[in-house]
Amino acid sequence: MIKDLKSFTKKGERKNIEFKKALKSSYHLNEDRRRQLISQLKYRMERGKGRAIYLLGVEDDGSLTGLPREELQESIHVLNVLSREIGACIEEVNEYPLDNGRVAEVTIGWKNSFKKEHIVIGVAGHVDHGKSTLLGSLTTGILDDGTGKTRIFLDVQKHEIERGLSADLSFAIYGFLDGEPIRLDNPLDKKEKSELMEKCERIISFVDTVGHEPWLRTTIRGIVGQKLDYGLLTVAADQGPTHITREHLGIILAMELPVIVAITKTDLVGEDEIHKVHEKISELLKLVGRIPFKVKNRSDALLVSEKMNQHIVPIIETSSVTGEGLELLDELFLNLKVPENPSEDKKPFMMYIDKVYSVKGVGTVVSGTIRQGRVKKGEKLLLGPFHTGEFKQVKVKSIEMHHYQIGCAEPGHIVGISIAGASPQEIERGMILAHPEYNPKAVREFEAEVAILVHPTTIKAGYESVTHIETIAETTILEPLDQEFMSAGDKGKVRMRFKYRPHHVKEGQKLIFREGRSKGIGSITKIIENP
Repeated sequence: MIKDLKSFTKKGERKNIEFKKALKSSYHLNEDRRRQLISQLKYRMERGKGRAIYLLGVEDDGSLTGLPREELQESIHVLNVLSREIGACIEEVNEYPLDNGRVAEVTIGWKNSFKKEHIVIGVAGHVDHGKSTLLGSLTTGILDDGTGKTRIFLDVQKHEIERGLSADLSFAIYGFLDGEPIRLDNPLDKKEKSELMEKCERIISFVDTVGHEPWLRTTIRGIVGQKLDYGLLTVAADQGPTHITREHLGIILAMELPVIVAITKTDLVGEDEIHKVHEKISELLKLVGRIPFKVKNRSDALLVSEKMNQHIVPIIETSSVTGEGLELLDELFLNLKVPENPSEDKKPFMMYIDKVYSVKGVGTVVSGTIRQGRVKKGEKLLLGPFHTGEFKQVKVKSIEMHHYQIGCAEPGHIVGISIAGASPQEIERGMILAHPEYNPKAVREFEAEVAILVHPTTIKAGYESVTHIETIAETTILEPLDQEFMSAGDKGKVRMRFKYRPHHVKEGQKLIFREGRSKGIGSITKIIENP
């Protein structure tokens, strides 16, 4: 309820508050006007972090005119129609009597959806360049003691803790409320994570990849297999860029992600050494057509967050021991733009499976990042393809996001979905969950445009390598189509065939193929239908 209506409206329209004198079905629901009003409503919802407030019976200048009851009810009806069209609903209506009519305060919110600002950032870099320690300090606010104590919040397997090396993907989160960072006292506490998810307006999810060279496949899975919005590359001040740094940067760029560079461990070296590392990073970025931007203060962080794209790369000096640069990362993550692709939201649901679990009392749970569409509790979905190329029907029992139970999830959300109708033993990474309307197909062969990055000899028909597409990591057999042989630096069209089993892939998807180190990148141009 608004205590003083006149004072409230005197301040004018702002953020998520919109004034309307009246809304009429005959005029405001015709096609052109309705489209304008829907755009306006979406804008107010975005500004209000998922909630908009409309004041009916109020002029644009804030003066109170009021409406007769019938006209007020019609105006509320129009708002109800517009809200339903974007998947929202009217949550509350408060009426205020005037001498000449009534004013209504109508609150609109998202219906059965987890509608918060959500950004997913993939973190890469050489082994022992401080990725996990930086994330541990950033998400908890706890400074490191120089031995990597905050890394324990991400390296949760026994051998990872003992060796100080990440061996699998880890996920970390923190958030913002009213512009202030909200951190976790203990990121391993599921209940605390759930509470953070509930109260924050903006959620930052990190996918912490693996820096050790033998586990390059896991790093690629973290960058290619998740629906990332940005890439964060760590470079240690006491070592500078390495061949792994270049490899990881190449993978991030191949996925066409905007990049942020964090120079870590600045407490270990002097200013001259840090300056040299800056120069090496800048040279590396310029070689691949990127513009380095040194972030020195919060104003710089705000400026670059508004202008950041695939070309501008902010570079921030950090130390998990002294806390240097952490507030600059906060400022950057608070203001980074949330990538928008409204068309993905309206398509039938589809998610690539990254992990499979058997949870006591819950059953089979699959996790991954939603590629398109929305999924709701109770829906029937298709799972597959299996080795036969077939898909089977399963049912959604529940959905969790960072241990927070939600009724509906949408593109970009990293979720765990409990399903009935399949056991963990028959599900493999790289399969998909999809709505029947998505009409998924099993694919054995496809054509792609590729570029060969590194290869000591020539590539010819019959060449085998591990190919990564989304969460798929499968041996493929390659055949050049434009020429008989391909070598380092060549580009061209190829045909690729999954060696062991079919998968679901589609035109436009990015791919990376490798033998140990990355050998080539490309994108799928044509699906070959099997007879």
